[in-house]
Amino acid sequence: MTTKHTIPSDEDLTAFIDGELTAEEAARIEAIVNEDKSVAERLEFLARANLPFEQAFAPLLAEAPRQKLETMLAAIPAQQSAKSNSSPAFATRRRFLGALAASLVAGIAIDRAVIGIGRSFAPKDENSEWRAVVAEYISLFTPETLAGPTPPKDVQTAQLARLDEKLGLSLSPEAISLPGVDFKRAQLLQYDGKPLAQITYLDPESGPMALCIVMSSKGRKAPDLESRKGMNVVYWSSETHAFMLIGHAAVDRMTAIADGVRVSV
Repeated sequence: MTTKHTIPSDEDLTAFIDGELTAEEAARIEAIVNEDKSVAERLEFLARANLPFEQAFAPLLAEAPRQKLETMLAAIPAQQSAKSNSSPAFATRRRFLGALAASLVAGIAIDRAVIGIGRSFAPKDENSEWRAVVAEYISLFTPETLAGPTPPKDVQTAQLARLDEKLGLSLSPEAISLPGVDFKRAQLLQYDGKPLAQITYLDPESGPMALCIVMSSKGRKAPDLESRKGMNVVYWSSETHAFMLIGHAAVDRMTAIADGVRVSV
């Protein structure tokens, strides 16, 4: 038998994984996990993380036709070496992001070589890996994931202050407000040992949307567009940070929203 309950946020589930909740709160979330399959799956996703890179792709690389692959990959932009694990252990969330990035990069490289796409490739984008990880994560979001009222301004300000502290930003609710899109939460994640700011929204027309930011020393880059996991991504860089806006909205709308964000953040 199930009971009505408030679906825990990712921050609640992360705190549960890390043992940061009170006994009462932990018991409440454990009960919800036992009753709600979708919450249990999200908890497992967030928790399956302590996967070491060095062990991850070891079985696959041991069986791979190394010489053939090296010849095939020599014709395309070099990708970061990566390894994967077919059955990750239940652990913390942080290293899972790294392993996920590695598997995505390896998959992209092999797909390009084997399929033999008959076109030239753009120069390697040093920031593409973190966008792949974010897209994989955001693709799990549904409108129900972000259901609930928009937090009041003081709560938004407090959440953004945590991001400012870690990423050297100066964000305000007004600066990250998106036209016609509801703010839901701002949370601090981690990618490749660096803080990653994720500001999530719910667009009444197209569903989940997110503005994500990491520190970057690759220099200024004009806005560009790509598609990942069935979503449109507008990405750009300043002298100190890399940004991406990702969502299911049409390209024209995503581009227009991103143009507004670039002016304010």
